[in-house]
Amino acid sequence: MSKGPGQYAPVDTESPSHSQEGELKNMARPTRKWEVFPGRNRFCCDGRVMMARQLGIFYFTVGLIVSTCALFFYFDCPFLATELTPTIPVIAAVLFLFTMGTLLRTSFSDPGVIPRATPDEAADIEKQIDIPSTTSPTYRPPPRTKEIVIKGQTIKLKYCFTCKIFRPPRASHCSLCDNCVERFDHHCPWVGNCVGKRNYRYFYLFIVSLAFLCVFIFSCVITHLIIRAKRVDFLEAMKETPASILEAIICFFSIWSVLGLAGFHTYLATSNQTTNEDIKGSFSAKRGQDNFNPFSQGSVLTNCMSVLCSPNPPSLIDRRGFVVPDTTQITCSNSAICNLSENNVVNVRHDNYGSTNTENQVCYESVDRNVCIGITELVILVLVQWFSCS
Repeated sequence: MSKGPGQYAPVDTESPSHSQEGELKNMARPTRKWEVFPGRNRFCCDGRVMMARQLGIFYFTVGLIVSTCALFFYFDCPFLATELTPTIPVIAAVLFLFTMGTLLRTSFSDPGVIPRATPDEAADIEKQIDIPSTTSPTYRPPPRTKEIVIKGQTIKLKYCFTCKIFRPPRASHCSLCDNCVERFDHHCPWVGNCVGKRNYRYFYLFIVSLAFLCVFIFSCVITHLIIRAKRVDFLEAMKETPASILEAIICFFSIWSVLGLAGFHTYLATSNQTTNEDIKGSFSAKRGQDNFNPFSQGSVLTNCMSVLCSPNPPSLIDRRGFVVPDTTQITCSNSAICNLSENNVVNVRHDNYGSTNTENQVCYESVDRNVCIGITELVILVLVQWFSCS
């Protein structure tokens, strides 16, 4: 209907609805890769902390260490510092801090997760694998493997049907975390994480320092009880310090398992093996005289240096990187309100999770720029209509 002279044309000056504003904010907010990580892991601190989902035993480990040391510092250290030497609390504090530091470093770090193959990479691998055509219902495809030679030793690379990759040597798929881990040792529920190439040294330092801490507290508690028993009856001394009895019991039962574990991993470090390889007997002499460990450096010292002192490799999953979005378009209707259709929402591309793309930030900057342009056009149109009416 045409408007006569002197009549004003209606102008829609309503601001975008709350739902549209929410869509704009979600579109402008970049998505980090840890938010769409395909494995069964738990992330904290914006992806800086990476752990397994089953953390009950880890909390028990932390609580047991902290509570035992707290009882020791409160009930035993004042007496021993007065009767023997004030260096006892200092040594205990250093051991406690070092043990907790290595435990948290092991638990909160990426153990060496290998990125999953993108759909294009998986399709290319499938083309390389020859699958015979058969209609037999009882036919089972053979295991997909590749063979490489390292120092004259043939190593089989197994295909992971979950990650769609041929796992590199010494890697294995963790069924709990649902990830392929480089130089996989084992999944340790006590630390709440897998133990692999990137955190094995911290795990080894944790169990060795924990063994020293248990032995130190146990010996100090026994010394405390003996000194008190010289003054009064032994049973009376136990009644005076019941917390010391609890500490002694905890340390006594912990020492054997921790010392055994530390000794076992010392053997693995000196021979440059993993727990997974030792259990499977991958390089056992029983499997033939020609079967040897091709990853050994030749001596105990060089093996320890290689396992514990070599440079720590960077993480391969880039968990704090930005996800590559699909093309996003922002359209403005004739009513000058910027709307987003269902097809314009940023879609997460899981196939690009494992890659590190330097253009992610540029993509999100372009999205923000389009939002600003749409809002600016809206403001200009409202001002033009207002001036024309006035």
